[in-house]
Amino acid sequence: MIHPSEFGALRAFVTVAEHRSFTRAAAVLGVSASALSQLVRGLEERLGVRLLNRTTRSVSLTEAGAALTDEAGEALSNLSGALDHARQAAGRPAGALRIHCFHAAAEMFLLPVLGAFTRDYPDVVLDLTIDDTVVDIVEKGFDAAIRIGEVIERDMVAVRLGGDIRQIAVAAPSYIARHGAPQTPGDLLDHHCIRWRWPGHERPYAWEFFQDGRWFSVAVEGPVIANSRSFTYEAAIAGAGIAFLKEASVAQAVGEGRLVPLLESWSAPFAGFYLCYPQQRQMAPSLRAFVDAVAAPFRDKSV
Repeated sequence: MIHPSEFGALRAFVTVAEHRSFTRAAAVLGVSASALSQLVRGLEERLGVRLLNRTTRSVSLTEAGAALTDEAGEALSNLSGALDHARQAAGRPAGALRIHCFHAAAEMFLLPVLGAFTRDYPDVVLDLTIDDTVVDIVEKGFDAAIRIGEVIERDMVAVRLGGDIRQIAVAAPSYIARHGAPQTPGDLLDHHCIRWRWPGHERPYAWEFFQDGRWFSVAVEGPVIANSRSFTYEAAIAGAGIAFLKEASVAQAVGEGRLVPLLESWSAPFAGFYLCYPQQRQMAPSLRAFVDAVAAPFRDKSV
């Protein structure tokens, strides 16, 4: 029989093994790095085997440590899940909730409700992954995601957040003074475009325009490719070329004259962001609380 105190030591060890750092693991567990080190060292002494190789700059697993991580990690995860299910069976939102969210969506939809949610549901831990990678929610173990409608899997439940969005081409006045302004999307092929690449994709995103009832794309060229939308915005401000960004994100710069909108008649709105999650017979109270909190500001608005 394992002694109850060793559950804490095992959890400490597995967290260090997952993060390869006492400092990061201590932050996750809410304890000091020195206390965490003592827990792990005590576990090693009781087992009579070294589990971790420690240097001043790194932490790595020994062969015994790797084997224990594989077995104990899964067991602890199952135990944590069982405790979460027990809490949720009582109807009280509790436990970890894994959410995947695009950067822009995190600022628009999570930050405004985060304070109230954490206050109202202190037993729920929001484990947020914020990036623009399009991942398989189920395969990666996420409970829900916030992303634009065009990349939502068909078998997901999708709750619309806010209205349509529109992307427009923009450039700094200094760039237009040097190179002129494109009159059609095809003219972009003769300009310096600041391109953006979806994380996980090899090719940059092809800019999408609308005419005569249909969408079409232009594979622009240019001297800069980045995987950060905010960087392409700053590069456009600096006069490096033409960028293609959400209209709302450039509205202030356009109003101040730092950016000039281009090809507006070719830019049409499209369905914006959705909160999506797998279909399920009985939704966990923690997920129900999260969906309600994020969607509440939009329920009384026509979209």
